[in-house]
Amino acid sequence: MTEHHRDAALSPSEQATIRELLDADRRSTTDRIALLGRDRDEIVTSSALTASDDEHDPEGTSTAFERAHVQALLDQTLAHLAELDLASERLRDGTYGTCARCGQRIPIERLQILPAIKTCVNCASRRSR
Repeated sequence: MTEHHRDAALSPSEQATIRELLDADRRSTTDRIALLGRDRDEIVTSSALTASDDEHDPEGTSTAFERAHVQALLDQTLAHLAELDLASERLRDGTYGTCARCGQRIPIERLQILPAIKTCVNCASRRSR
């Protein structure tokens, strides 16, 4: 481990806090995945039971739109779960809390708010421009 990465290492109490945050976020994310999966399955099942004209649905929102919306939310949630798993891996290997772009330490306050984050504020703001 380089000297720069040693400076970026989290204290044992910070590691414990982050581990708890990642675990809690992972639990709520897996719960959300299960809920969204059920919602998607219900939409698919109900649309299979009715032979309605999806394009001209008198209820307004089409079943196809609802299904696409739920699938998009499910995809985002699955991506977040993957980010959480990578963050847990970085925590285990000692690279957690170091910006993936510039190598500087990410402030603990940022990590506590966004535990799966990989970049510092400066790099994140440069990327969004």
